[in-house]
Amino acid sequence: MTENYDADQVLKLKSQVTYIGALVNIFLTITKIGMGILGQSASLIADGIHSLSDLISDVFVIIAIKLGSREADHDHPYGHRRFETMATVLLGLGLVIVAGSIAWDAVERLLSPEKLLIPSRDTLAIAFVSILANEWLFHYTKRVGEITRSKLLLANAWHHRSDAFSSVIVLFGIGAVLLGYPFADAVAAVIVAIMIAKMGVSLVLESINELVDSSLPEDYIKEIRRVIKQTNGVQSIHLLRTRRMGEDAYIDAHIVVDSRISVSEGHMIGDVVRDNLTTEFDDVADVLVHIDPEDDEFKSEHKKPLSRQQVQIYLDQYLAELIHTVDDFRIHYLEGLVEVEVVLPHAMFSQAEQVELIRKQCAMIEADIDMIAKVYVFFKA
Repeated sequence: MTENYDADQVLKLKSQVTYIGALVNIFLTITKIGMGILGQSASLIADGIHSLSDLISDVFVIIAIKLGSREADHDHPYGHRRFETMATVLLGLGLVIVAGSIAWDAVERLLSPEKLLIPSRDTLAIAFVSILANEWLFHYTKRVGEITRSKLLLANAWHHRSDAFSSVIVLFGIGAVLLGYPFADAVAAVIVAIMIAKMGVSLVLESINELVDSSLPEDYIKEIRRVIKQTNGVQSIHLLRTRRMGEDAYIDAHIVVDSRISVSEGHMIGDVVRDNLTTEFDDVADVLVHIDPEDDEFKSEHKKPLSRQQVQIYLDQYLAELIHTVDDFRIHYLEGLVEVEVVLPHAMFSQAEQVELIRKQCAMIEADIDMIAKVYVFFKA
């Protein structure tokens, strides 16, 4: 959970794990490609290229972390989290290209047996070292990714795991060649290429979903609805939109509250909803709450509602010389119509004749003005 870490600590953790991963991948890339060439193993060379792609991904991650950690500014009011997403797309595309090159070379060798490479026994040890190194990197990077809630680090962790898996395949491929199956090394190279391509396609598709503002998972949305509905003062939810930006989630919620409460009370309920959501879910970065007095999600607006100024004109017109006795008036917009509450000073309570005249004139407003459903007369306490 990130509540135990401030922004600087999170940035330090992200940078540290990525730099360590880069150093390990530099070692593995040089070792596997070098020994693959010297030891005549196509699969180990392919695995070395896989490590090179991981090294390139580490560079992308470092750049994305630096850019993504920048605060929101005038040109980027929602922050810079999309840089991480874009880096992940580029990384995925790079993996697909690398996989295609590896598979092409391996298939050519399978079709021309005379080009098949016969690996030496030394390559087995390199594959075993690669398995251990990448499995350690996977667990280390995954742990930091979960602590910092970084999807990019979690993706990079699975790159390390895929590299470990590919090294296992290389280990079996080289072993099979040494046992008398010359095609095994090239077949292992093709399998490694398929694994790389699958990972690349997955990263691209997931990142594209994020870039087009796909909603959060359905189970997550159900939990969001639960938290909102349990908030005191919330009668219902009639519109809920969610999206992901980098490792952060954003929520837009339209909630229905009692139509007769004050604006300030409605605003307070919205604040409580926002606070409850950011407390309950670590990755919720921002919540926009829209307060509604009724469920208007499917309401079609054919007429513009009366403004306060227009209502004032009708009151001036119908109450005429009595308008000076009105202390204030409130407007409620419900079901496409207007309800008006005319507030009289408490001192007028004893002036029955004037009050009755005001009531009659207000009844005329109801009868004459189609957009005004009801006019109530109250006394100020």
